[in-house]
Amino acid sequence: MFDQFKTMGALAGLMKNKDRLHEMGEELKARLADVRATGEAGGGVVRVVASGDFQIVEVKLNEAAASASDDRSREMLQDLIAEASNEALRRARALAQGEVARMADELGLPGMPGLTGLLE
Repeated sequence: MFDQFKTMGALAGLMKNKDRLHEMGEELKARLADVRATGEAGGGVVRVVASGDFQIVEVKLNEAAASASDDRSREMLQDLIAEASNEALRRARALAQGEVARMADELGLPGMPGLTGLLE
């Protein structure tokens, strides 16, 4: 119960300093844009990199995959790209949740319920 009062006090303090809160929000956005998470599929045939703000920033195909010419190979490659993309985004979400938790700690709000849920 004491922790809840402590958290409420920290929140009240933050609301008084809206400029600092805005600054921290912008800092979080910048941190997330710099975070990188990689997903692979097909034993490395496809590699996708996502940022912490959930943008796909890179897709790499190995040489054999890049030269796929028949319909079946292209369909399989498309599935691998989707799989690698989803893995990269899952990892990016986990990294972003870590950044949000660190920011909450910096703001004096450790373990604040709901903050990491913002990224789900």
